[in-house]
Parts: sequence; structure tokens; C-alpha cells
Amino acid sequence: MAKLLSIFSVRNFLVLSLALNVSLILRVLVKYDSHNESFNGFFFKEQNGAQEETHASKRTRLPSSSSSHTMEKSDEDRVINLDHGDPTMYESYWQKMGEETTVVIPGWQFMSYFSDANSLCWFLEPELAEQIVRLHKLVGNAVTAKRHIVVGTGSTQLFQAALYALSPRTEAEPISVVSAAPYYSSYPLITDCLKSGLYKWAGDARSFNKNGPYIELVTSPNNPDGFARHSVVNSSEGILIHDLAYYWPQYTPISSPANYDLMLFTVSKSTGHAGMRIGWALVKDEDVARKMTKYIELSTIGVSKDSQLRAAKVLKFISNSCESPNEGDSFFEFSYHLMAKRWKQLRQAVHQSGLFSVPDFPPQLCKFLNRFFEPQPAFAWVKCKGEIEDCESFLRGKKILTRGGKHFGVSPKYVRISMLDRDKNYATFVERMSMIRS
Repeated sequence: MAKLLSIFSVRNFLVLSLALNVSLILRVLVKYDSHNESFNGFFFKEQNGAQEETHASKRTRLPSSSSSHTMEKSDEDRVINLDHGDPTMYESYWQKMGEETTVVIPGWQFMSYFSDANSLCWFLEPELAEQIVRLHKLVGNAVTAKRHIVVGTGSTQLFQAALYALSPRTEAEPISVVSAAPYYSSYPLITDCLKSGLYKWAGDARSFNKNGPYIELVTSPNNPDGFARHSVVNSSEGILIHDLAYYWPQYTPISSPANYDLMLFTVSKSTGHAGMRIGWALVKDEDVARKMTKYIELSTIGVSKDSQLRAAKVLKFISNSCESPNEGDSFFEFSYHLMAKRWKQLRQAVHQSGLFSVPDFPPQLCKFLNRFFEPQPAFAWVKCKGEIEDCESFLRGKKILTRGGKHFGVSPKYVRISMLDRDKNYATFVERMSMIRS
């Protein structure tokens, strides 16, 4: 033994020990692999005749609040997030259109802050302005004559710009901002987020009885319930903002062009391109339009030209698809039929379950599509029947995430459910709804 110890140094023993341990580990893993066809670790796997290094541990995706990411779970276990209105439903249409709306921008182009220094809204790209006017005239959903176009980073920024522009500077206290319940859940949050001394949220327009000037927000079709809306406060001192994000023919019949002093629209819900962050306002009063432009100048020094040019390309394609449609290529025909199908599926699921109700809408003539149909809103306003008092919590227990009525100024028996998610998620949702009995 003494001779053996003299031959092997401490380093030799360490190497020998390491080799024995590695051999033992590999033996265990290979034995496990023979029973399970894989093991946790790196190994070489034959695939299509070629060897590739593959990590065999279970692949997972980072958790996301959006149901738009596919999860490797069975549909039974999958959480369906329909709390928000992410319009990924439209992806299949734009994928089918391929390169039709691709925009290539050289690195040297559009580097200036200015689009047209002589224009009232100096950061508005002329091509976008042209396509906005063209699409409104084609669809017939808004008057553009004698209107100023103000572009914003989504309609949210335009809403803030409108509050800034319309608020009087001489009043002793902030002007009240109201909307009839159920109102868009973000209105109170956006209005009060800066704690402005110019304006403040004052709640439900139906219960508002304060003397003096006020701003009333009119969303039509309404988010969350889908009904057409008009102002409800009976006072001559009111200033109106009309949010017409959903006044497009896939959601509601276009009966006549909207003709109001200040109207807000967005690419997000009209074309599905929420990520562009482009909205626009049609403003009758020049001074209001200038103040809105000034707000956007102060907050973001304009709006991304890249996004504006991409939006212009998309709007142009939509107009072209409606004027000279090839079979199946008309954007509004595609989106109308998809929304009609989804609402039919939801109504069947609600009827089969028996625990829920959704609104009924009277059919109207859509002058653009030249057909009668019921409104088919971007959100379903669902009520839980019977003893279910908190519909949002109840559906969360069924792994369906929604937004409860309390966020919209009404009873928690109601929830808002997005109708705009991808096909797979929507199909899972309606199937799950149909099977809920208690």
C-alpha cells in the first residue's frame, strides 16, 4: 500500500475519483434514457438524418398576461386571458396578404422631427392624412370635410390631448370629466393619472348634476357593452369628446357619417395593428386642434414617422381591397364574417351553459356593406345569472380571465370579455363557457 501511495500523487487520486463519479452518473442517465427515451441534460438526437444538439429538458415559455402565446398545456388546464382587447384575431388575414403591406425605410430617411413644418399638425405625415380621409369617405363613417387631423400615439394620447385642449384655464377648480356607465375602464385612470389641476374624473354622467362646464366622453359603439351612445348630461355647458374607435363595419352597421366636433379613431381596433400605436382625431375647431398638437409636442415631440408610414400603407391596402376586391381579400368582409361567426358561437355557448346572458341588439342596415345585421362588438358584455355575485372571480376559477363590472362603474355581476383573440384561444374559451354549469 505504501508503494502504491508513493506512485500516485493526490492529483492522481482526484482525477481517478472524478472519472469514477462521471462514469456512475452517465450509467444512471443512460439507463433512465432507455426507459424514457430522453433525459434532463444535453445529448445528441437524430432528427431528419442529421445530428443536432438538443436540450431535452421540458421547454417552457415565460409566463405572459396575454393568451396570445401558445402554452404547452392541455386546453383543459390552459388559462385563457380575455381581459384586454389585444386584436390578434386579425393576424391570419394579414399573414394571408403576405408582403402587400411591407414597408422598407432606408436608414437615412425621415430623420427630421418635422413632416410638414407649415401644417397645423407639423408631425403628421401627408400620406397618412391622405389615407385617413380616403378610408373615411369610402366607409362613410365620419365627416372629414373642414376637419383638422391630429395624429397621436394611439387614441389614449389623443384623449389626454383633448382633455388638455378643452379644459378652461380660468376656472378656480378642475373641470369635471364624466361618461355614462358602463364606461371604458381606463377613462378614470387616464384622466386622474397626472392629478392635473385642469381636469378631474367625476364619474357616471347619468348621476352628474354639478353646475358649470364639464367634459362628457361619449364612446359609440360603447366599450364595454357595444351599444350606440349619445350624450346624456342635459346641459348647455357640456363639451363632448366622441370616441369612435369601434365605429367600423366589422363591429356595427354604418348608418351615417359621424359628424361631431371632436372624434377619436385608432388603427388598433380598425385594422388590428395595436402595436403601431397610431390614432387620429378629426377636430372641427382650429384652436382646439392647435392645443392638442401642442400637448403632443410637449409630451412626445411628435409621433413616430415609421409607424405613420406603416399605418398609411395598411389603410391604403384596406381601401384598395374594398374598391377592387379579389375573392376573399376585402378586409372588412373578412373581419365582418369572422366577428359574425364568433358572436354566433358565443351565443350558442351561453345558451348551452344557462348561467350567463349577453345583450341583444336590433339589426340595422349597414350602408357600406349593404346588408342588415346586428352589431357584433369587439367585447362581449356578459352577465352572470342567479346567485353568482362576482362574475370575474367566478370565471377566474374556471381559468378564464376577464374584466369585472366594478372597473366600468357597474355591478360585479358583469364582465367584459374580448372577442378579438386568436382563433385557438377563442375556440377554447367558447367550448369552456358552454360546459360551465356551476
